[in-house]
Order: sequence, then C-alpha cells, then structure tokens
Amino acid sequence: MENDTSRVTEFVLLGFPIGRKEEILLSAVLLAMYILTLVGNLAILAIVPTSRQLHTPMYYFLCNVSVLDIFFTSVIIPQFISNLLSGNKTISFAGCITQCYFYFFLGTVQFFVFTSMSYDRYAAICTPLHYHTLMNGWVCTHMVLGCWMGGFLSVLFPTILISRLPYCRSNVIDHFFCDSGPLLELSCSDTRMIELMDFLLSSIVILCSLVLTIISYAYIISTILRIPTSSGRRKAFNTCSSHLTIISISCGITIFIYVKPSQKGTLGLQKIPAVLTAIVCPFLNPFIFTLRNDTVKGVLKQCLVQLKDVVVHRVLQCQRGSAAVRKALRGKL
Repeated sequence: MENDTSRVTEFVLLGFPIGRKEEILLSAVLLAMYILTLVGNLAILAIVPTSRQLHTPMYYFLCNVSVLDIFFTSVIIPQFISNLLSGNKTISFAGCITQCYFYFFLGTVQFFVFTSMSYDRYAAICTPLHYHTLMNGWVCTHMVLGCWMGGFLSVLFPTILISRLPYCRSNVIDHFFCDSGPLLELSCSDTRMIELMDFLLSSIVILCSLVLTIISYAYIISTILRIPTSSGRRKAFNTCSSHLTIISISCGITIFIYVKPSQKGTLGLQKIPAVLTAIVCPFLNPFIFTLRNDTVKGVLKQCLVQLKDVVVHRVLQCQRGSAAVRKALRGKL
C-alpha cells in the first residue's frame, strides 16, 4: 500500500471486547448518563444567569465548565452509542481527526479554566478586601478568552501533523474514540517528534495546572486554618471542596494516560481511564458542584418552589376555565 492518507477514508473503532447484549446494555447506560449530563449542566446554565446570588466570578467560571462538559461529552458519547447500537463501528477519516482535535481542545480549555478557578478561590479567601478589584468583569472575561484561545492554539498544530501522517498499517483503532496514541500507532512513518510534542504539551498543561492549583490551595488552606471559628472555616472550605475534588480526579487520571513520552506500549490500559475522563467526570461535575454547594442548593430550591407555584397557578386557571365552560354550556341547555 502506498504511504498516502488519501487511501484511508475511514477508521474502525473496536471499542470494548463484549457481546451484542452487553453492547446494547452499555449503550442504554451511556444514553442515560449523557441525558443526565446535559440536564445537569443545562440546569446550571439556566439558574446562574437568573439568580443574582450567583453573579460572581466563581459561577461565571462554573458556567464555562458546564459548556465544556456539554461539548466534551457530545464529541464522544453520541458516536460511541451509534457504533454500539448499529454494530457499524466505522468513523470517517475527517470525523476521526475532528473528534481527536475537539477532545484535546476542550480538555485543555477545561484544565485552564480549573486553574483560573483556583486563582479565583485564592483571591476570594486570601485577599477578600481586594477580591472585586482582582476579579472584576474585565479580568474574568479575558481569563476565560485566554483559556479558550490557549486550548485552540496549543492543540491545533499537533492535530494537523497527525492528519497528514500516512496510515498504511491498518485502519483499526483499538479504542472507543479517536485518541492520538492509537492513531500514531497506525502510522507507518516516524512519529517520535509528534509523540514528544504531545508529551511536552500534556506535561505543560496538566502539570502546570496541577502545580498552580496546589500553590493556590496551599495559601487557601493556610488562610482557612487561621479563621478563628469552626463555622467560618467550614464555610470557607465548602466553597473550594468541589473544585478541589474535580481537579484532583481529572489531573490524576489524565497524568496516568498522557504524561508519558510514548503511549504506544500502554494503549490497552487506557480505555477504562479514558471512560472516566470522557464520560464519568463530565457526568459527575454538575452534581458535585451543586450537591456540595449550599448557595446553589438554595437557589435550586427557590427555583423549584417558584416552578411549583407556576404549575399550581396554571392548574387552577385551567380548572376555573373548565368550570366556566361547563357553566356556560349548562346555561345554554
């Protein structure tokens, strides 16, 4: 076969070595998780703009995390479910490269946003008197734009290089989505430069995010421990615990998968961790951020009470309208 990518028009995603019944069950579980992920994140996007209590930088960043989670899961899960249900596990070459790009682009932006959130918590707890100056609307907007632009540019060049590689060994990817490691494994050219570039970019993004977050939380914990009352310490830590939980899980799993000079020797070990980063973490994020946050829970309760009042009011209106119609009909008879 010639070393020409034009001969590769599609790839085959092997996914997991399970039977047909198990594939149907897995697709049902994935569909339920996908729907709940969308509902949870859309709920956050709905309540934050409508509640003045949540008009703070922390929830502005949280809205961006919700947008990222929606896009992130939409890049992976629908294609995976389609492959499981149809039994046709192919994906076009262009679709595979696009999926690979957006997976790393959105993941990189998410790490940048998590790092920005750690700085926001540092400014709120360690320098409360200067918080509104340090984290004003202009600063927050430019921080978020920087996160998105940084993710877009850092992933673009490696993805272009991967798309131009000759794939002459096989078109079968031993994964459930188009990850960079399996794609490099299929190339018949020397991919060491791209592997080194991926390693350096992953190390810079993930380890720098982790180090900056650790530094921020070292100052935060030191400040919290100096708060004289236990209720004050608990309230201060509650504002940070959700973010710390999510970034610890995300960094730990992603370091295991991507922060290594070459991924080729461990491709078979990456599927389960990849499920956690691509499916489980976006599913858990909205629930961790809401269930462990008293302010969000309070706003949700208010929204539910208001919704209940609206529904009751509509029902009463319908009942009155029905009674009026019946009365009018009786009068005519």
